[in-house]
Amino acid sequence: MARTGRVQKKILLLLLAGLSISMTRSAKQHFRIIRQASREWREIDKKALETAVDSLYKSKLITQKNNKDGTVTFVLSKNGKDQALTYNMDNMVIPKHSWDRIWRIVIFDIPEKLKRVRDAFRYHLKKLGFIELQHSVFVLPYECEDHIEYIIEFYNARRYVRYIEAKRIDNELDLKRIFNLK
Repeated sequence: MARTGRVQKKILLLLLAGLSISMTRSAKQHFRIIRQASREWREIDKKALETAVDSLYKSKLITQKNNKDGTVTFVLSKNGKDQALTYNMDNMVIPKHSWDRIWRIVIFDIPEKLKRVRDAFRYHLKKLGFIELQHSVFVLPYECEDHIEYIIEFYNARRYVRYIEAKRIDNELDLKRIFNLK
């Protein structure tokens, strides 16, 4: 399957948001989904949007439906739903593979006024299997950049988070033992 870019992922997630709203009965959830989707929509560059929609259509992640009134509706295909659900926060998993000897480090400095965002960010990193080196420094030995990008975008925390790939950490022996690496 073709690799999807950031704008394409946002489009898939926005389409999935529409699907989620139709499947959710809670008004609170409806408003949460709409708030997040509208933030994402405002951040999309219009020219990049046209290119990304065209690419998604060609890759069969969305289908086009021509309406009687002359409008066009884009609908997630089965593959598109699978791709979008890959980045569903509650079900996100980082696949474990043979270690490439690179440590992935996430450092964040989310201010106190955004305590709920900071706590949620920490929660998701731990849930994904990251080990906490310090209160705002987490490490993982597996490829996870796309997952971290998604979480950063979800919480709109780009300016507070750094993603680092390192070849060596001074407490590597302990980390290898924790992650059961050879």
